[in-house]
Parts: sequence; C-alpha cells; structure tokens
Amino acid sequence: MSAANKRSFQTLDLAYMAIGAVLIALCSWISIPASVPFTMQTFAVFLVLSLLGGKRGTVSVLLYILLGAVGIPVFAGFSSGVGILLGSTGGYIVGFLLMGLAYWLLTRCLGTGWRAEALAMIVGLALCYALGTAWFMVVYARANGPVALTAVLSWCVFPFIVPDLVKLGLALVLSRRLAPALKIS
Repeated sequence: MSAANKRSFQTLDLAYMAIGAVLIALCSWISIPASVPFTMQTFAVFLVLSLLGGKRGTVSVLLYILLGAVGIPVFAGFSSGVGILLGSTGGYIVGFLLMGLAYWLLTRCLGTGWRAEALAMIVGLALCYALGTAWFMVVYARANGPVALTAVLSWCVFPFIVPDLVKLGLALVLSRRLAPALKIS
C-alpha cells in the first residue's frame, strides 16, 4: 500500500468517526425528559459500534463526549458542558465509552458474528448501567442525601432495559443492511 493510499484510508477513518459522533449527537436530541431522559443515544452507540467496529466506534463515542464537554450542545435536550458530565446522568454518558471498549475487546476475542456482537453490546450496556448508577447515587447523595440502590435502579435502569434491548436488536439488523451499501470495512 502506498503512502497516498494509507493517508486516504486514515482520512476515511476520520470521516467515519466524525459521522459516528454526529449520529450519536443527533440521536441524543430525540429525547423524552425524565430523571434519566429516554433518548436514542444507546441506539446510535450500538449502530456506530456495529458499523464502524470497536476501534473506530469507540473513538466516535469519545469524540461525542469531548464535543459535549467543550460546550457543543450534543447531549440530551441540546445540553453540553462539563457540568452535564459531572451531573447525575453524566455517568451514563461516560458509560457509553465503556460500552465501546467492551465491544472492541469482546469482538476482538469472539469475532464479529451477530451473536458475538450482541453479547459484546449487552456486556457493554451492563457496564454503562453500573457506572451510570454508581455515579448517579454519588451525585444524588451529595445534593439530596443518601438514596437506596433499589430506588436508583427503579429510576435509572429498570425502565430502560427493554427499550435498550430493542434498540440493540434494531441496531444489529440495521447495521447488517447498511454495511454492504456503505462499503464500510
């Protein structure tokens, strides 16, 4: 491969990762307000990971988080800033990065068949829930006093499990349809 081809490939990777971050941002704006808003972010994270692979998909998630941290309104409700990341729901946003890392690691070990991808996404989602819930409990306790784990799970996890699994399935089906048309390798 010549130097020009390597440069083009790297440029294409950068373009894919930027588009992945934009897709996550666009889907975060589709939101139903709640203590932890219902958004399409998780769908976008699943889709980006499945389409771009673990490495490029995880970088897309990181880019999305960094865009929001510097003040570009990419988070739910057109919000942004470090304050959002340090707020009660910030752990779930940072948890998207854990989703990407888990996906990257597990698909490297298990392959990229739909079963391996689904397992990697489920493990990543569980890590996202765990980090987000712990983060929520700490931030909430500082502002309002102690809160029971069962209460936080009932606010922040249980209502999201079925919708997130549906989003996961849709992302896998859609990525299988889109990948050949987009010629993403």
